[in-house]
Order: sequence, then C-alpha cells, then structure tokens
Amino acid sequence: MSLQEKLDAFKTDFEAGKPPYNMTRAMIETMHRATAELIASGAVQRALKAGDKMPAFTLSDTEGNKVSSANLLAKGPLVISFYRGVWCPYCNMELRALQEALPQFEALGATLVAISPQSAANSRKSVRQNNLAFPILSDVHNDVATAFGLRFALPDYLVDLYKSLKNDLPAFNGDPSWTLPMPARYVIGQDGTILYAEVNPDYTRRPEPEDMLPALRRANIKAA
Repeated sequence: MSLQEKLDAFKTDFEAGKPPYNMTRAMIETMHRATAELIASGAVQRALKAGDKMPAFTLSDTEGNKVSSANLLAKGPLVISFYRGVWCPYCNMELRALQEALPQFEALGATLVAISPQSAANSRKSVRQNNLAFPILSDVHNDVATAFGLRFALPDYLVDLYKSLKNDLPAFNGDPSWTLPMPARYVIGQDGTILYAEVNPDYTRRPEPEDMLPALRRANIKAA
C-alpha cells in the first residue's frame, strides 16, 4: 500500500471510534472544523514554494548536537520533513515511510532530516518508536517553521479538545504557545534553492516519499 492508502485506512478506523483512541463523533467534528478553518485561512499560500530560497537554520539533534543547514547542504541535496510530533499517528506513519525510502534518497546523494517542535526527549522517542536512521531536529518555538511559513496557532476550541485528550503540546514541546507546523516536505538544492515543496493544512494528507525523487535527480544534474 502507498503511504496515503495506509493513512486513509488508519483515518477510517480512527474516525469510526475504534480502540485505542475511542474518538467520539463530536471530537472528530471538532478536528474537522479546525482543519477546514486552516484550509480556508489561506495559510498554505504563505508557505515557501519551489523556486524560493531556503532560510538558513541551525537546530539541535536528539543528543544536543548543533546541526546547520549549511553543513547539510555541503554534503549534497537536502530532504526536509516538518512534522507535528511523536503524539501524532499520521506523522509516525510518514516517518516510517521516509525511513523505507531512505536508501533511495542516499543513492542520489541526499541527506534526510525531520524537524518538529517537540523536545529532544520526544524526538528520541520518535527515533526509537519508528526505528529511524535519520536525524530528528528540535525546532524550539517553531522558529524555523515560522521562517518557512508553516507555523500556525491552534484555535481555542481545539486546544480545549487536546487538553481533554491529555495531548499537552506545551509539555511535549517545552513551549506554552500551542502552535504547530503544517506538515511539509521539501527538497533543497545545494545552492539553497527549494526544488520541491509540498505543504498541506490537512495533516491526514501526506505526499509519497517517491514524489521527491525527480527533484533529487534534477539536483544531481544541476550540481554536475
């Protein structure tokens, strides 16, 4: 099955109220409302697109080591996945799909990193839970997500729902703001130009890892 087919199958069970989540119809409708409002806000239009320059960044990995975009790009093209956190089942499924595709990225000389606002401890949990062999970087306060145009604030009614579900984002992220990045996938050429961009305000929709391969091949041709 494709990544999206897996996500759709999970969503069907999740929205049907099946264990272990046991969601009610009212909860699901609240989530749908928040997604619809984010889509209607036009926030995705403010996100960086193919042809834009990537903002430089330096973030910490799960062990506290500083990782800079300049050093990553010095090795070759860069694949970046922005995700919400280890608490998001859709994100975990995407991370596992990216792990499966990692050999294809590396064969094209690319480095893959994932970025989330969560703490290093929760990023380590992401690595363990999903058996990842690529770095997860902590974007404290969503500063890098803001530079990419991805950061948004959760509406109060969704905050209330998350609190009722014990989904405490300030605790996960070490940040009181109740903000998240829209899930996004980027391919960056070695000159810092964005060659591929896929941003979706509907967190249940994710591109296939293989969708980035043409952009990575173009990056190699350009570099040559």
